[in-house]
Amino acid sequence: MKKKIFLLVIAMLMSAVLAACGGDSDKEIETITFADAGWDSIRVHNHIAQKIIEEGFGYDTDVTSGSTAATVQGLREGDINAYMEVWTDNIKEVYEEAIDAGDIERVSTNFDDNNQGLYVPTYVIEGDEERGIEPMAPDLQTVEDLKKYPEVFEDPEDPGRGRIINGPSGWAVQEAISEKFDTYGLDETMNDFIPGSDSAAVADLVSAYESGDAWVGYYWSPTWGTAKYDLTLLEEPEFDREQWDEDKGTAFPPNDVVVAVHKDLPDQAPEVVDFLKNYETSTDLTEEALNYMNDNDASEEEAAIWWMKEHEDVWTSWVSDDVAEKVKESLK
Repeated sequence: MKKKIFLLVIAMLMSAVLAACGGDSDKEIETITFADAGWDSIRVHNHIAQKIIEEGFGYDTDVTSGSTAATVQGLREGDINAYMEVWTDNIKEVYEEAIDAGDIERVSTNFDDNNQGLYVPTYVIEGDEERGIEPMAPDLQTVEDLKKYPEVFEDPEDPGRGRIINGPSGWAVQEAISEKFDTYGLDETMNDFIPGSDSAAVADLVSAYESGDAWVGYYWSPTWGTAKYDLTLLEEPEFDREQWDEDKGTAFPPNDVVVAVHKDLPDQAPEVVDFLKNYETSTDLTEEALNYMNDNDASEEEAAIWWMKEHEDVWTSWVSDDVAEKVKESLK
Protein backbone atom coordinates (compact mmCIF):
# COMPACT_ATOMS: atom_id res chain seq x y z
CA MET A 1 0.00 0.00 0.00
CA LYS A 2 2.77 2.38 0.97
CA LYS A 3 4.57 1.54 -2.25
CA LYS A 4 1.46 2.39 -4.29
CA ILE A 5 1.06 5.73 -2.49
CA PHE A 6 4.75 6.50 -3.04
CA LEU A 7 4.49 5.74 -6.77
CA LEU A 8 1.35 7.87 -7.05
CA VAL A 9 3.10 10.84 -5.42
CA ILE A 10 6.09 10.43 -7.74
CA ALA A 11 3.79 10.31 -10.76
CA MET A 12 2.00 13.45 -9.65
CA LEU A 13 5.29 15.29 -9.11
CA MET A 14 6.56 14.23 -12.53
CA SER A 15 3.35 15.39 -14.13
CA ALA A 16 3.69 18.79 -12.46
CA VAL A 17 7.30 19.13 -13.57
CA LEU A 18 6.44 18.23 -17.15
CA ALA A 19 3.58 20.73 -17.17
CA ALA A 20 5.90 23.43 -15.85
CA CYS A 21 8.45 22.68 -18.53
CA GLY A 22 5.91 22.67 -21.33
CA GLY A 23 6.49 26.39 -22.10
CA ASP A 24 4.14 28.98 -23.53
CA SER A 25 3.99 27.17 -26.88
CA ASP A 26 1.74 24.50 -25.30
CA LYS A 27 -0.76 27.06 -24.06
CA GLU A 28 -3.82 27.93 -26.08
CA ILE A 29 -4.07 31.55 -27.12
CA GLU A 30 -7.30 33.52 -27.24
CA THR A 31 -6.03 37.04 -27.90
CA ILE A 32 -3.35 37.91 -30.45
CA THR A 33 -1.54 41.13 -29.56
CA PHE A 34 0.03 43.42 -32.16
CA ALA A 35 2.77 46.05 -31.80
CA ASP A 36 2.07 49.74 -32.37
CA ALA A 37 5.48 51.41 -32.57
CA GLY A 38 4.08 54.84 -33.30
CA TRP A 39 3.51 55.48 -37.01
CA ASP A 40 0.42 55.46 -39.24
CA SER A 41 1.32 52.67 -41.67
CA ILE A 42 1.95 50.07 -38.97
CA ARG A 43 -1.43 50.96 -37.45
CA VAL A 44 -3.20 50.51 -40.78
CA HIS A 45 -1.54 47.13 -41.33
CA ASN A 46 -2.45 46.16 -37.77
CA HIS A 47 -6.12 46.89 -38.44
CA ILE A 48 -6.11 44.95 -41.72
CA ALA A 49 -4.59 41.92 -40.02
CA GLN A 50 -6.83 42.28 -36.96
CA LYS A 51 -9.98 42.38 -39.09
CA ILE A 52 -8.99 39.22 -40.92
CA ILE A 53 -7.95 37.39 -37.75
CA GLU A 54 -11.04 38.38 -35.76
CA GLU A 55 -13.64 37.78 -38.46
CA GLY A 56 -11.93 35.00 -40.38
CA PHE A 57 -10.29 32.96 -37.65
CA GLY A 58 -12.32 33.87 -34.56
CA TYR A 59 -9.54 35.18 -32.33
CA ASP A 60 -9.68 38.32 -30.24
CA THR A 61 -6.94 40.87 -30.94
CA ASP A 62 -5.27 43.65 -29.00
CA VAL A 63 -2.54 46.25 -29.52
CA THR A 64 0.40 47.26 -27.32
CA SER A 65 1.87 50.71 -27.96
CA GLY A 66 5.42 51.81 -27.23
CA SER A 67 8.78 52.79 -28.67
CA THR A 68 10.55 50.59 -31.20
CA ALA A 69 12.86 49.23 -28.51
CA ALA A 70 10.02 48.49 -26.09
CA THR A 71 7.77 46.79 -28.64
CA VAL A 72 10.56 44.65 -30.11
CA GLN A 73 11.44 43.55 -26.58
CA GLY A 74 7.77 42.79 -26.00
CA LEU A 75 7.78 40.61 -29.12
CA ARG A 76 10.87 38.76 -27.90
CA GLU A 77 9.27 38.08 -24.51
CA GLY A 78 5.90 37.04 -25.91
CA ASP A 79 3.90 39.94 -24.50
CA ILE A 80 3.40 40.89 -28.16
CA ASN A 81 2.56 38.13 -30.65
CA ALA A 82 2.85 39.84 -34.04
CA TYR A 83 4.69 42.83 -35.50
CA MET A 84 3.46 44.02 -38.92
CA GLU A 85 6.34 46.42 -39.76
CA VAL A 86 9.79 45.51 -38.49
CA TRP A 87 12.21 47.89 -40.24
CA THR A 88 14.97 45.34 -40.10
CA ASP A 89 18.00 47.46 -40.98
CA ASN A 90 17.01 50.28 -38.65
CA ILE A 91 17.35 47.83 -35.77
CA LYS A 92 19.73 45.39 -37.45
CA GLU A 93 21.70 44.30 -34.38
CA VAL A 94 18.68 43.79 -32.13
CA TYR A 95 16.66 42.14 -34.90
CA GLU A 96 19.39 39.67 -35.86
CA GLU A 97 20.05 38.87 -32.21
CA ALA A 98 16.37 38.08 -31.67
CA ILE A 99 16.25 35.92 -34.81
CA ASP A 100 19.49 34.08 -33.93
CA ALA A 101 18.26 33.45 -30.38
CA GLY A 102 15.05 31.96 -31.76
CA ASP A 103 12.90 34.45 -29.85
CA ILE A 104 11.09 35.65 -32.97
CA GLU A 105 10.39 34.38 -36.47
CA ARG A 106 10.28 36.37 -39.70
CA VAL A 107 7.25 35.14 -41.61
CA SER A 108 6.97 37.48 -44.61
CA THR A 109 8.14 40.72 -46.20
CA ASN A 110 5.37 43.30 -45.99
CA PHE A 111 7.14 45.64 -48.44
CA ASP A 112 10.70 46.38 -49.55
CA ASP A 113 10.34 49.33 -51.95
CA ASN A 114 10.60 52.07 -49.35
CA ASN A 115 12.92 55.05 -48.86
CA GLN A 116 14.00 57.10 -45.85
CA GLY A 117 16.32 59.96 -45.02
CA LEU A 118 16.35 63.76 -44.90
CA TYR A 119 13.81 65.38 -47.22
CA VAL A 120 13.02 68.92 -48.32
CA PRO A 121 10.03 70.17 -50.30
CA THR A 122 11.16 70.22 -53.93
CA TYR A 123 10.20 73.90 -54.22
CA VAL A 124 13.05 74.70 -51.82
CA ILE A 125 15.46 73.70 -54.60
CA GLU A 126 13.47 74.32 -57.79
CA GLY A 127 10.85 76.87 -56.76
CA ASP A 128 7.18 76.56 -57.72
CA GLU A 129 6.00 78.96 -60.42
CA GLU A 130 2.31 78.19 -59.88
CA ARG A 131 2.58 79.09 -56.21
CA GLY A 132 4.90 82.03 -56.82
CA ILE A 133 7.74 80.44 -54.85
CA GLU A 134 11.31 81.26 -55.88
CA PRO A 135 14.10 78.69 -55.36
CA MET A 136 15.53 79.10 -51.86
CA ALA A 137 18.55 76.80 -52.12
CA PRO A 138 19.05 76.03 -55.82
CA ASP A 139 22.41 74.32 -55.26
CA LEU A 140 21.22 72.08 -52.43
CA GLN A 141 21.81 68.42 -53.35
CA THR A 142 23.27 66.51 -50.44
CA VAL A 143 22.74 66.16 -46.71
CA GLU A 144 26.20 67.64 -46.13
CA ASP A 145 25.19 70.71 -48.17
CA LEU A 146 22.64 71.59 -45.50
CA LYS A 147 25.28 73.23 -43.30
CA LYS A 148 25.58 75.97 -45.96
CA TYR A 149 21.95 77.03 -45.50
CA PRO A 150 21.22 77.88 -41.86
CA GLU A 151 19.41 81.05 -42.97
CA VAL A 152 17.08 79.08 -45.26
CA PHE A 153 16.10 76.56 -42.58
CA GLU A 154 16.31 79.01 -39.69
CA ASP A 155 15.46 77.70 -36.23
CA PRO A 156 12.65 79.96 -34.94
CA GLU A 157 13.95 79.49 -31.40
CA ASP A 158 17.61 80.10 -32.26
CA PRO A 159 18.02 82.81 -34.93
CA GLY A 160 21.22 82.52 -36.93
CA ARG A 161 21.21 78.72 -36.84
CA GLY A 162 19.23 76.26 -38.90
CA ARG A 163 16.96 73.48 -37.71
CA ILE A 164 16.69 69.90 -38.98
CA ILE A 165 13.72 67.84 -37.80
CA ASN A 166 14.98 64.47 -36.59
CA GLY A 167 12.92 61.34 -35.98
CA PRO A 168 10.97 61.21 -32.70
CA SER A 169 12.72 60.17 -29.53
CA GLY A 170 12.57 56.39 -29.15
CA TRP A 171 12.77 55.71 -32.88
CA ALA A 172 15.86 53.83 -34.04
CA VAL A 173 16.52 56.39 -36.80
CA GLN A 174 16.80 59.26 -34.33
CA GLU A 175 20.21 58.12 -33.08
CA ALA A 176 21.42 57.53 -36.65
CA ILE A 177 20.53 61.07 -37.74
CA SER A 178 22.11 62.56 -34.63
CA GLU A 179 25.30 60.69 -35.54
CA LYS A 180 25.10 62.11 -39.09
CA PHE A 181 25.25 65.60 -37.54
CA ASP A 182 28.77 64.84 -36.33
CA THR A 183 29.83 62.98 -39.47
CA TYR A 184 28.76 65.68 -41.92
CA GLY A 185 29.56 68.64 -39.67
CA LEU A 186 25.95 69.75 -39.59
CA ASP A 187 26.27 70.81 -35.97
CA GLU A 188 28.47 73.72 -37.13
CA THR A 189 25.40 75.66 -38.28
CA MET A 190 22.30 73.49 -37.69
CA ASN A 191 20.36 72.33 -34.63
CA ASP A 192 19.23 68.75 -34.16
CA PHE A 193 15.54 69.07 -33.28
CA ILE A 194 13.91 65.91 -31.88
CA PRO A 195 10.09 66.10 -31.99
CA GLY A 196 7.95 64.51 -29.34
CA SER A 197 6.05 62.32 -31.77
CA ASP A 198 5.51 61.36 -35.40
CA SER A 199 2.37 63.50 -35.52
CA ALA A 200 4.28 66.56 -34.28
CA ALA A 201 6.90 66.14 -37.03
CA VAL A 202 4.24 65.66 -39.70
CA ALA A 203 2.29 68.70 -38.48
CA ASP A 204 5.47 70.76 -38.80
CA LEU A 205 5.97 69.56 -42.39
CA VAL A 206 2.34 70.21 -43.34
CA SER A 207 2.41 73.71 -41.88
CA ALA A 208 5.61 74.59 -43.76
CA TYR A 209 4.49 73.04 -47.04
CA GLU A 210 1.07 74.65 -47.09
CA SER A 211 2.70 78.02 -46.36
CA GLY A 212 5.44 77.51 -48.95
CA ASP A 213 8.16 77.80 -46.31
CA ALA A 214 11.48 75.97 -46.16
CA TRP A 215 11.56 72.69 -44.22
CA VAL A 216 14.06 69.88 -43.82
CA GLY A 217 13.72 66.74 -41.78
CA TYR A 218 13.54 62.99 -41.51
CA TYR A 219 10.79 61.37 -43.49
CA TRP A 220 10.15 58.06 -45.16
CA SER A 221 7.88 56.15 -47.47
CA PRO A 222 5.26 54.83 -47.37
CA THR A 223 3.46 57.82 -45.90
CA TRP A 224 0.59 59.95 -47.12
CA GLY A 225 3.03 62.87 -47.08
CA THR A 226 5.39 61.37 -49.65
CA ALA A 227 2.39 60.47 -51.78
CA LYS A 228 0.68 63.88 -51.55
CA TYR A 229 3.60 66.30 -51.47
CA ASP A 230 6.47 66.82 -53.90
CA LEU A 231 9.47 66.09 -51.68
CA THR A 232 13.12 65.54 -52.58
CA LEU A 233 15.30 63.06 -50.73
CA LEU A 234 18.72 64.66 -50.19
CA GLU A 235 21.64 62.64 -51.48
CA GLU A 236 24.23 60.79 -49.42
CA PRO A 237 27.07 58.46 -50.45
CA GLU A 238 25.81 55.06 -51.57
CA PHE A 239 25.10 52.75 -48.67
CA ASP A 240 28.17 50.90 -47.44
CA ARG A 241 27.81 48.63 -44.44
CA GLU A 242 31.30 49.22 -43.02
CA GLN A 243 31.02 52.99 -43.30
CA TRP A 244 27.48 52.96 -41.92
CA ASP A 245 28.53 50.98 -38.87
CA GLU A 246 31.45 53.36 -38.30
CA ASP A 247 29.78 56.78 -38.50
CA LYS A 248 26.45 56.58 -40.42
CA GLY A 249 28.11 58.52 -43.26
CA THR A 250 26.12 56.92 -46.07
CA ALA A 251 22.55 56.68 -47.25
CA PHE A 252 20.24 54.65 -45.03
CA PRO A 253 20.50 50.90 -45.64
CA PRO A 254 17.90 49.24 -47.84
CA ASN A 255 15.14 48.03 -45.58
CA ASP A 256 13.13 44.86 -45.79
CA VAL A 257 10.06 45.75 -43.76
CA VAL A 258 8.95 42.39 -42.46
CA VAL A 259 6.16 40.73 -40.54
CA ALA A 260 7.55 38.91 -37.51
CA VAL A 261 5.93 36.81 -34.79
CA HIS A 262 6.92 35.52 -31.39
CA LYS A 263 8.42 32.04 -31.52
CA ASP A 264 5.38 30.40 -29.88
CA LEU A 265 2.69 31.76 -32.21
CA PRO A 266 3.19 29.11 -34.95
CA ASP A 267 2.20 26.44 -32.40
CA GLN A 268 -0.46 28.54 -30.67
CA ALA A 269 -2.25 29.74 -33.82
CA PRO A 270 -0.82 27.98 -36.90
CA GLU A 271 -3.62 29.09 -39.20
CA VAL A 272 -2.98 32.74 -38.30
CA VAL A 273 0.74 32.37 -38.99
CA ASP A 274 -0.07 30.74 -42.34
CA PHE A 275 -2.10 33.85 -43.19
CA LEU A 276 0.70 36.19 -42.06
CA LYS A 277 3.17 34.24 -44.22
CA ASN A 278 1.14 35.41 -47.24
CA TYR A 279 0.87 39.03 -46.10
CA GLU A 280 2.55 41.22 -48.72
CA THR A 281 1.85 44.76 -49.89
CA SER A 282 3.95 47.62 -51.33
CA THR A 283 4.72 51.26 -50.72
CA ASP A 284 2.07 52.34 -53.27
CA LEU A 285 -0.61 50.11 -51.78
CA THR A 286 0.14 51.31 -48.27
CA GLU A 287 0.18 54.97 -49.30
CA GLU A 288 -3.29 54.59 -50.80
CA ALA A 289 -4.66 53.85 -47.34
CA LEU A 290 -2.65 56.66 -45.77
CA ASN A 291 -3.86 59.12 -48.41
CA TYR A 292 -7.46 58.08 -47.77
CA MET A 293 -6.93 58.60 -44.06
CA ASN A 294 -5.54 62.10 -44.58
CA ASP A 295 -7.99 63.24 -47.27
CA ASN A 296 -11.05 62.04 -45.37
CA ASP A 297 -9.94 62.76 -41.82
CA ALA A 298 -10.38 59.03 -41.23
CA SER A 299 -8.97 56.83 -38.48
CA GLU A 300 -6.45 54.08 -39.19
CA GLU A 301 -9.22 51.51 -38.76
CA GLU A 302 -11.51 53.31 -41.22
CA ALA A 303 -8.66 53.54 -43.71
CA ALA A 304 -7.95 49.82 -43.32
CA ILE A 305 -11.57 48.90 -44.00
CA TRP A 306 -11.69 51.22 -47.03
CA TRP A 307 -8.46 49.65 -48.32
CA MET A 308 -9.81 46.13 -47.90
CA LYS A 309 -12.91 47.02 -49.92
CA GLU A 310 -10.76 48.63 -52.63
CA HIS A 311 -8.24 45.78 -52.78
CA GLU A 312 -10.27 42.67 -52.19
CA ASP A 313 -8.18 40.88 -54.81
CA VAL A 314 -5.03 41.46 -52.75
CA TRP A 315 -6.03 40.39 -49.24
CA THR A 316 -8.28 37.50 -50.32
CA SER A 317 -5.20 35.89 -51.89
CA TRP A 318 -3.69 35.65 -48.39
CA VAL A 319 -6.42 33.39 -46.99
CA SER A 320 -8.65 30.45 -47.91
CA ASP A 321 -11.97 31.01 -49.66
CA ASP A 322 -14.05 30.26 -46.56
CA VAL A 323 -12.05 32.71 -44.43
CA ALA A 324 -12.31 35.33 -47.19
CA GLU A 325 -16.10 34.94 -47.30
CA LYS A 326 -16.42 35.47 -43.53
CA VAL A 327 -14.32 38.62 -43.69
CA LYS A 328 -16.11 39.98 -46.76
CA GLU A 329 -19.46 39.48 -45.02
CA SER A 330 -18.23 41.57 -42.08
CA LEU A 331 -17.23 44.42 -44.39
CA LYS A 332 -20.74 44.90 -45.79
